[in-house]
Amino acid sequence: MLSFESDYVNGAHPEVLKALIDTNDEVISGYGNDRFWNSAAQKIRTACACEQAQVYFLTGGTQTNQVVISTLLRPYEGVIAATTGHVNGHEAGAIEYSGHKVLTLPHHDGCIDADELRAYIQAFYADGSHDHMVFPGMVYISHPTEYGTLYTKEQLTAISAVCREYDIPLFLDGARLGYGLMSPDTDVTLPDLAQLCDVFYIGGTKVGALCGEAVVFTRGNMPKQFATMVKQHGAMLAKGRLTGVQFDALFTDDLYQRIGAHAIRMAQLLKAAFAEKGYEFFLQSPTNQQFVILDNDTLKRLQGQVKFSVWEPLDEHRTVARFVTSWSTREEDIAALRVLI
Repeated sequence: MLSFESDYVNGAHPEVLKALIDTNDEVISGYGNDRFWNSAAQKIRTACACEQAQVYFLTGGTQTNQVVISTLLRPYEGVIAATTGHVNGHEAGAIEYSGHKVLTLPHHDGCIDADELRAYIQAFYADGSHDHMVFPGMVYISHPTEYGTLYTKEQLTAISAVCREYDIPLFLDGARLGYGLMSPDTDVTLPDLAQLCDVFYIGGTKVGALCGEAVVFTRGNMPKQFATMVKQHGAMLAKGRLTGVQFDALFTDDLYQRIGAHAIRMAQLLKAAFAEKGYEFFLQSPTNQQFVILDNDTLKRLQGQVKFSVWEPLDEHRTVARFVTSWSTREEDIAALRVLI
């Protein structure tokens, strides 16, 4: 069966897997005290043009979001996110479980607006009872967003300015960052993120790794005893080599960029295939997630032949379906899909 279900349903990219196999017999100290972890961290600092960056590797997006948010926030603070933000809708309450409320803003194709963010914070402090409320202590965004859309550099600069005005950190979820960076529609680079964000992460799980995310604290602002708190959250790997080796491979010979570029090219072919057959799109995504409107009869027919995600009902007769490409998507997969649709 064809699969466009997600970008983490295959194993690792062959070059990542080869790196794991080639280093398998090497005796390496645990918990990230190894040369691969250090090498990967330095390659990321160089790629971000941010030599002062502190890099820490975690195993997955949920662990990363929860650990970063809970260690940077004070007990009385919450995190601002779009209503569609991953931490609001798809983390099983992991943020709230750590004792911090998610404070929501309206979304615009998945993005938040800097003026609305400023207005939210201003209204909070204008309320005479704000000492009895959850303080806005951080802003969370993702790039790409849940809808595969992207922030422009201008938008990120405006949001960053609001965060600095109120002295709260800007945290960017980069679970699919590789696809955002390689989209032809973007004007945002890793060095831009290092300048505009206080902390962000470079996703590996959805961009060619078996697992792993690289957290980048850009201003020497990694919380004190961060590793200790990672362990308290149950998010520390004894075999830290697993993430170190993979990210060392991803940031060698531009593999991370090559993976992203391939998936974007496949997504454009997929989008063209649907467009040629007259299908409409829920929105225009420039990344590896494409949201196609299917009538319910077509939806049921395709479900027997293709794996994809049912995103949301559009009306009584139509449904939004998500098709995702990755490093493993082949042109022949797109050709086979074109026949079925």
